[in-house]
Amino acid sequence: MSLAAGELLPAGGDAPALALARSRHALMAGNFAIGCGVMVVAGSLNDLVTSLGVSVAVGGQLISVAAVCMALGAPLLAAALSRWDRRKLLALSMAWYALWHAVCALMPSYATLLPVRALAVLGAAVFTPQAAAAITALAPPAERGRAIAFIFLGWSVSSVVGMPLMAWVAETMGWRWAFALVALLSAVAAVWVWRALPPGIRTQALSRRDWKLALTHPLLIGVVAVTALSSAGQFTVFSYFAPYYRQVLGATPTQVSLLFLWFGAFGLAGNMLVGRGIDRFGVASFATFMIAAMALSLALWPLAVGVASMAVVLVPWALGCFSSNSSQQARLGASAPGLAGASMALNTSAIYVGQAAGSAGGGAWLATVGFAGLNGVALGWMLLAVALSVWLGRRTVTRVSPGVGL
Repeated sequence: MSLAAGELLPAGGDAPALALARSRHALMAGNFAIGCGVMVVAGSLNDLVTSLGVSVAVGGQLISVAAVCMALGAPLLAAALSRWDRRKLLALSMAWYALWHAVCALMPSYATLLPVRALAVLGAAVFTPQAAAAITALAPPAERGRAIAFIFLGWSVSSVVGMPLMAWVAETMGWRWAFALVALLSAVAAVWVWRALPPGIRTQALSRRDWKLALTHPLLIGVVAVTALSSAGQFTVFSYFAPYYRQVLGATPTQVSLLFLWFGAFGLAGNMLVGRGIDRFGVASFATFMIAAMALSLALWPLAVGVASMAVVLVPWALGCFSSNSSQQARLGASAPGLAGASMALNTSAIYVGQAAGSAGGGAWLATVGFAGLNGVALGWMLLAVALSVWLGRRTVTRVSPGVGL
């Protein structure tokens, strides 16, 4: 059975609350490093394709291949490692992430970088869903939604600080230094997680029945499908932000970095609204609203004819980007805590399925048509996500397993 915070440390005083607070910050730092690593290719794409002598569309497939590996790895590794102590598992996954990103920085060609990058992101496939499952086990039921949202602030902070920093490092020093920086951040996070998390965090081992419930329940899998659709919509365009800014808008390296910083700042602001938004509107309604905000930016995309107008158009997307993901995770964690390990692994997988579909589809569009109309492809994905999320929000509560409702 999952262990509550009070079972991990001696009773009395503020020890359980302190352990929870330390764990939350360490897991947020881990997600920050994970976010930097996942987005490092998008931020460094201009220099990477020039340095390795490949096209933008081919370079973007680094995102697609990594996303496929993360999509397959999240549920498979969750099943294989479900009995591990989460402290050990999370620290080792961050150490793996650090090691292989350091190796990535040394690769001499695109052909050698591609498989090493695929190995590196397996650390992300483990860390993000299992961090959510671990904090679900540590936090009291009334605090689980906010605790999950808090650790996902790491992704938002990575967009505010990490993404612009990666873009600036790549534009001024080269893509290899950006990958090396990811390795350093991940190594620090690995040590932090090991020192901060209490030992003995073991979520409920997932049985075949648990996986069958998670995979076959229509409403639960529907929430996961919303994540996949919205992720595909985002990454159809997001994967190619840097070359779009440079080639279409004529942005300078500094302006490219500033646009990433602008996007990240509003992404952080959006994620900070998650707790209040969920409390006021309900998790399903809030998630739907945030996805609709991203669709609005894609609809307005043709109006962005310069750096300043692009900054305005990006605001709704940025507000919804990370907050929608946090809301989706909270939607699953609060609805079916007994299946959190499975559902959050599937949701993480869905994020990366969407990334793979979006970046691959966007790359194919670029190779044949160019940047014109790319936002329309993305908008189609996003409108499907909105429609499905609205439909799911109208469904009645259904029992998933004894003591677990959706």
